[in-house]
Amino acid sequence: MENSEQSHTFRLEDRRANALGNLKSLPDELICTILDYLTPRDIARLACVSSVMYIFCNEEPLWMSLCLKKVNGPLQYKGSWKKTVLHLENLPNEFIEYCRKPLQFDGFSSLFLYRRLYRCHTTLDGFSFDDGNVERQKDLSAEQFRREYDGNKPVLLNGLADTWPARNTWTIDQLLLKYGDTAFKISQRTPGKVSMKFKDYVSYMKVQHDEDPLYIFDDKFGEAAPGLLKDYNVPKIFREDFFDVLERDSQPPFRWLIIGPERSGASWHVDPALTSAWNTLLCGRKRWALYPPGRVPLGVTVHVNDEDGDVNIDTPSSLQWWLDFYPLLADEDKPIECTQLPGETIFVPSGWWHCVLNLETTVAVTQNFVNSKNFEFVCLDMAPGYCHKGVCRAGLLALDEDSLENIETNMSFDKDNFSYSDLTRKEKRVRTLRSQFSENHKGITNRAHKSYNLWKQDFSYDINFLAMFLDRERDHYTSPWSSGNCIGPREMREWLSKLWVGKPGMRELIWKGACLAVNADKWLECLGKICFFHNLPFPNDNEKLPVGTGSNPVYVMHEYVVKIFVEGGLESSIYGLGAELEFYSALCEVNSPLKNHIPNVLASGILHLENGSCKIDCWDGKEVPGVIGKCNLIPEKDTCDVFPFGVWSKKLFEYRKAGSLACGADSLAGSTSVWPYLITKRCKGKIFAQLRDVLSWEDVLNLASFLGEQLRNLHLLPYPSLSISNLSDVEKKRDLPFANGMDMEYVSNKSDIPVEWQIFARTLSRKKKDVSIRLNKWGNPIRKMLIEKVEEYLPDDFLKLLSVYEENGMKRIRKPLSWIHSDIMDDNIYMEPSFMSCSNGIAAQTNNGSLNGHNNGGEEKSWHPNYILDFSDLSIGDPIYDLIPVHLDVFRGDSCLLKHFLQSYKLPLMRKTSENGSVTGCDKFGRLSYHAMCYCILHEENILGAIFSTWKELRTAESWEEVEQTVWGELNNYEGFA
Repeated sequence: MENSEQSHTFRLEDRRANALGNLKSLPDELICTILDYLTPRDIARLACVSSVMYIFCNEEPLWMSLCLKKVNGPLQYKGSWKKTVLHLENLPNEFIEYCRKPLQFDGFSSLFLYRRLYRCHTTLDGFSFDDGNVERQKDLSAEQFRREYDGNKPVLLNGLADTWPARNTWTIDQLLLKYGDTAFKISQRTPGKVSMKFKDYVSYMKVQHDEDPLYIFDDKFGEAAPGLLKDYNVPKIFREDFFDVLERDSQPPFRWLIIGPERSGASWHVDPALTSAWNTLLCGRKRWALYPPGRVPLGVTVHVNDEDGDVNIDTPSSLQWWLDFYPLLADEDKPIECTQLPGETIFVPSGWWHCVLNLETTVAVTQNFVNSKNFEFVCLDMAPGYCHKGVCRAGLLALDEDSLENIETNMSFDKDNFSYSDLTRKEKRVRTLRSQFSENHKGITNRAHKSYNLWKQDFSYDINFLAMFLDRERDHYTSPWSSGNCIGPREMREWLSKLWVGKPGMRELIWKGACLAVNADKWLECLGKICFFHNLPFPNDNEKLPVGTGSNPVYVMHEYVVKIFVEGGLESSIYGLGAELEFYSALCEVNSPLKNHIPNVLASGILHLENGSCKIDCWDGKEVPGVIGKCNLIPEKDTCDVFPFGVWSKKLFEYRKAGSLACGADSLAGSTSVWPYLITKRCKGKIFAQLRDVLSWEDVLNLASFLGEQLRNLHLLPYPSLSISNLSDVEKKRDLPFANGMDMEYVSNKSDIPVEWQIFARTLSRKKKDVSIRLNKWGNPIRKMLIEKVEEYLPDDFLKLLSVYEENGMKRIRKPLSWIHSDIMDDNIYMEPSFMSCSNGIAAQTNNGSLNGHNNGGEEKSWHPNYILDFSDLSIGDPIYDLIPVHLDVFRGDSCLLKHFLQSYKLPLMRKTSENGSVTGCDKFGRLSYHAMCYCILHEENILGAIFSTWKELRTAESWEEVEQTVWGELNNYEGFA
């Protein structure tokens, strides 16, 4: 009997080995991780393999993960995650509704699966939580808050929400009555965007048994349910917010509605951009845990991307952390804690780690903000690079061993004079405590003590200390910004400019932030050298900061504008200035009317460092400057006679770069010692971007006509000749990868096609090769289904866009080739005011734009356009390309304005032929809308993001043709004037 029991026990213990075969050596956690990468159909098949695999494949957490990866939009929970996935798979109802009792198997046990099952079904009402050790205050004055808490430590505040209507109306039942059919965003660590109608979410909350339940975390709740914004107001002590200077559409997400059931919550994190936050609880109870900046919680791992500094965090769910990691902590290593009660507001300072666990169903509202206390930290966090981001979050654990020894040595002697240059960087990965649960509690606790001691002794959350870890070699105008930044580099420059103008009393602080984020001090020093060399007045205090949102530092002074070319690195910059100078020369030679509507060029040159000192070489675009020759920049031979870095050399440079991994990015993009520059006469008036909301419809129509006229003048301007007869010769000389004809998959090898058009078509073909990669990288709101169809939509041979035909035995091309501006946007158009002055009762219209906006008592009547700026993106190509920024950015997709523009433009976008007239018909190559859509898809900028943001209805578009007709359909009605 005893032997029989032992044999039976052995068989029970042996089930895992027999059922998993060669997989038996893998831990259960790894098997679950592998299953998470499979499709639902693969999981269903794998469940039939063995009893143990059946258990793994029927876990609800696995099906929850599969569901959230698949869904992208509205979600309805069907009682279990497996049933929900089967609905999403569009299986017949009889397969979904058939629910056999789950199979049971003995002889298999898994501590990992048991712990996860326990977390899914545990309740928190039996757990004991004390009040915690976060200070509680009531009737706190703004001065006391700034002095004792802001930027220093968290605090729980009572009474701030006592007068809010939300204090009584934000309950689940009342919200369900009023907003049951309103869809709110769901927060989950998934690539897609998930939303649920509130009534569906409440139904889910009542029946779910998830370890980390779905959680309403909606930053657009004010747009989805505007009435909710009337139910609360921002407490006075938190109302200083520097992001307020931005238009609502330009502001990063800053407020959230938060609703979640028991066990839900926010896992360990630091708020985006090192902003501060307040969170007011309206019903339920929340448990908070917080650590000061730089002290990474046990169980959390921080990773920093080597290229752009984006910070990713691996962390257990909040419930798992409290159950599995919190008990391991010694008393001195435990976080600051508190239980938040209804009506209380907690303040979380900049950079503090925090984790939240809902002890019961909760409703709350939270907002992040930037004020004078955290402004410099926010600017630092935006700056390109990697090391400073890791140090801000992980403290000195972000450094490798050698760097850590150096910093400890330097600090022991002179902490105040420690310099980042003393560090030796060997790796770019933040190394912190591992998130894997370990049975060796003593080892984890020892590492936690080491982390705590390192933070306590050496780490200083001080802006001067943290700024030492900035990568000074990176140029902040050309280096990629982190995709995790709450705003992009253009928005950052706009924000700083508006703060500079709008908050003159805080310019010392704003300047410090600008130096951290955009190297403002470096560029001001360069500007000073240029002004001194050309005998120009040094910028005053109002003029110290670069203006505009472009990627080059531009300074607007009283009479002059100085532009320093840095975008894309030295090679891109020198081609940008060279092409612009060639264009100005061509403009003067033919005395084009366009000359009256562009700024006068006063000087141009190259600023460079030589033997530690700054030097300036004047350069008019002709010949190769000595300093450029030393940089091994060799322009294409035989492209032109006068301008070695002119527009055709630039086109060949762009052709080499387009879609070619072999050529890669600009090899000299990191150069920080040579900068071309241009000085022009300052235009009077204001940019269109500043006037958009105050202009009359008549003013906007006049602008559309003006742009049509000036683009007509631009496209009629003779472009320089290209003396290269065969593009293949250039490819062979450069040893380019397409010299052997590999790109003929997309471009026909027609030697009778002019080389100018060959460059155009082959550049497009190269861009097509990586178009899916780029669109997937840009992601939402571009639909995945459209990305999958994009290569089929684009031409297989881009020469077909030229509509080649024969006439009198010769090849002809219907498309015109011309100069194109490429970047006519709302900040590149200047407008002057017109006034009505009264004299003896007689009204007369006058233009006083030269008076810098002062109308001498006249009544402001209207604005008229007068200048087009910024020709550094000049190119030669299809004129349709110029319609993209005009229609999408200036006109914001208004077809009426596009039609008005075309009525003034009057040039053919597709030439007529003697045989069959203009091309219309059903052939897609005869649709101007198709040409424009192809250029949008292949554009180096995220034009599609602008399209789907302007036409929100297109986010459900089924085809590119639908997008094309909605955006560019008006073009098909245009015949031009032959």
